[in-house]
Amino acid sequence: MPLSLALATALYAAAATFAAGIAWRVWVWARTPEPFRIPTTTGQQRSLAWIASSRVESPSTRLGVAGRLALEGLLFRSLFRNTVPGPAARGPDVCPPPVFFERKALWLGAMALHWSLLVIVLRHLRLFVDPVPGLAAGLAALDGFFEIGTPRWYATDAIVAIALVYLLVRRLRDPLLRYVTLPADYVALAALMAVTGTGIALRYGARVDLVDVRTFTLSVAALAPVPLKDTNLWLAAHVAAVACLLAMLPFTKMVHAAGLWLSPTRNQANDSRRRRHVNPWDAPVDVHGYEAWRDEFRDKLVAAGLPIDETRPRGGTGA
Repeated sequence: MPLSLALATALYAAAATFAAGIAWRVWVWARTPEPFRIPTTTGQQRSLAWIASSRVESPSTRLGVAGRLALEGLLFRSLFRNTVPGPAARGPDVCPPPVFFERKALWLGAMALHWSLLVIVLRHLRLFVDPVPGLAAGLAALDGFFEIGTPRWYATDAIVAIALVYLLVRRLRDPLLRYVTLPADYVALAALMAVTGTGIALRYGARVDLVDVRTFTLSVAALAPVPLKDTNLWLAAHVAAVACLLAMLPFTKMVHAAGLWLSPTRNQANDSRRRRHVNPWDAPVDVHGYEAWRDEFRDKLVAAGLPIDETRPRGGTGA
């Protein structure tokens, strides 16, 4: 089998694994019971008219929930407010003062990485769709606005490379973060670096026939792959790295891109004070209340000289 057809087969297998994995994860999340409202900010919901509520942090309407999800998924709102304990909070004092610092660098690195990857993926549509979508052409023109070098250097290529290096160095230099980092976290970063590195080398270092490559990618998208005239090793490495990343994505932490929208602490309206929520899975059970317990042990309580309260105690049934 020619190498190009083997690469096409790897892409098909990776795409099938990705689709099946995402569908399975979403199915598991969707079928998980959510009988109660469990927002994380229960003290800021709407109640009395003269008490201010947080419409973004703790929305009580579906429109507010949509706004909160949009801010979280597109602008990483919770990460923007992330803090880290300062040196005083980590010191050897018995009662050190609580000193915390904001971590805007982490938010900036995450924003740069995710948005640059999105632009790169959309920019690659010109290789798989004919005619080229206006969105892909417009993003390519905007990305190469500075027109540096030949071929033009895309800004997102530099941004995503710098962001990945920053995220790796951050994990290696911080002892606490390095302690809680799992091997899967390094594997995910390595896969992203492999895709980015081979892509940059393929565009700015290797010499490939773009017409031949586009013919191959269009045939792959049409499910009728044709072999490449000349298979470049950098192209093979790039396609293999993309296939590996695509196949492993549903089984790593990178799947949070889909899980965010199904998080019950984010996609539920905080309206427990305005609407009663009854657990549909709460089956009726026999309860042994205080009155039944008192009657059952009345003789023993009298023999022990303990007082018997004939009135129902406050606070429930005593079960």
